[in-house]
Amino acid sequence: MTPPEAISLVQNAVTLTLLLSAPVLLVAMVVGLLISLFQAITQIQEMTLTFVPKIVAVMATLLFLASWMITKLVDYTHELIVNLPTIIR
Repeated sequence: MTPPEAISLVQNAVTLTLLLSAPVLLVAMVVGLLISLFQAITQIQEMTLTFVPKIVAVMATLLFLASWMITKLVDYTHELIVNLPTIIR
């Protein structure tokens, strides 16, 4: 395997990781921002108030996007396995 091939493999893996984690992280960030705004407006400073809505939003996002995420992972894994003979040569 040449260095450009190795870099391409790592780049594809990192890109896929970012693509799969971005929606969940964005939802968590938006919910956290909304809860923080709510806490600032109402002056409720309960530390545990942010956890439950974030957990619910992240779980809902994961349930909604699970099939897409699994499809992406399976496609990437299939591509890796198909290209394995050329990778190890």
